[in-house]
Amino acid sequence: MSRISAVLKPLKAVHWYIKEVMGENAYKHYLESYKQRHGTCEGAMGERQFWRDLTDEQDRNPKARCC
Repeated sequence: MSRISAVLKPLKAVHWYIKEVMGENAYKHYLESYKQRHGTCEGAMGERQFWRDLTDEQDRNPKARCC
């Protein structure tokens, strides 16, 4: 079992890193920030609304990005 965990640990780290770089964890970070500011997640945007707002904001204010 320890051999498996020794292999999985670096793979999980790489998986986390790729998700961070690609922005896949943005909603998770939004919820953490919202909870820290408001003390609860109640009232936070749903995931679908979050991504819609994020892409709308990126369209309104384009920055250097690959796509």
